[in-house]
Amino acid sequence: QVQLVESGGGLVQAGGSLRLSCAASGRTSSSYAMGWFRQAPRKEREFVAAISRSGGSTYYADSVKGRFTISRDNAKNTVYLQMNSLKPEDTAVYYCAAKRTTVPVTTERTYDHWGQGTQVTVSS
Repeated sequence: QVQLVESGGGLVQAGGSLRLSCAASGRTSSSYAMGWFRQAPRKEREFVAAISRSGGSTYYADSVKGRFTISRDNAKNTVYLQMNSLKPEDTAVYYCAAKRTTVPVTTERTYDHWGQGTQVTVSS
């Protein structure tokens, strides 16, 4: 079992940056591929980014490609999401998730563990 806690959300103006963190406890997060998802008001949760267990492979949604970067520090059991050039449409609750596999995974329903989420609000 692994527990995930997100942090780093907040209010930022359009064009600004935020870095989200996802700290894992319990089983070491290096056993898991990790992903970030988000859910905007009145919308379904959607994939944002994923990273392999080793950190060597990443995958991004088209909407964030070139602006967001996912990374991980397995020694610290932490995954990050660096978000640059933020837009109002990036406003959402951001969730990190863990899946016991080696490769990055984009399918929400296959993830095994989820954090509680952190709110990101981008003002225009």
